Amino acid sequence: MALRVLTVDPTKCTGCRICELGCSFEKERVVNPARARIGIVTWFKRGYSVPIVCLHCDHPVCADVCPTNALVRDQDTGAVVIDRNRCIGCRLCVTACPLGAIFIDPETSEVIKCDLCGGSPVCAELCPTKAILYLEPSEANQLRMREAAQATVEILERSRLAKG
Repeated sequence: MALRVLTVDPTKCTGCRICELGCSFEKERVVNPARARIGIVTWFKRGYSVPIVCLHCDHPVCADVCPTNALVRDQDTGAVVIDRNRCIGCRLCVTACPLGAIFIDPETSEVIKCDLCGGSPVCAELCPTKAILYLEPSEANQLRMREAAQATVEILERSRLAKG
């Protein structure tokens, strides 16, 4: 199995929160966004929503600060996952994550985070606008390249129009 990566495009996110609902159901068998391993941050007045999800960093700070080495890399998916047998619930990983993508389950008080659903992330499967995708790294890079080129073209066109 080739390792894949989650990619997020906030410009496509509508804030529907289907990803959170699907995640909480997949992991906890409840429909409760507070128990999801993904979070949507919304600025209602500005009209923006941004999915926050673990990117399973190459050098995860969360794993570096863990005193019991409870955050380990799943060799099959590449996900940084929590080894429940080692986790002592100290929450150092929660505060260390630069993305804020490690959560505390409000019912169990356990540390929870994305584990890529074993290689088939429900959030990406359910996202109706494709703001969240699960891609091969080369596909993700090509997508980013196309998006950057499109943004550059739009800037050039605005500049050309402004010059008359």
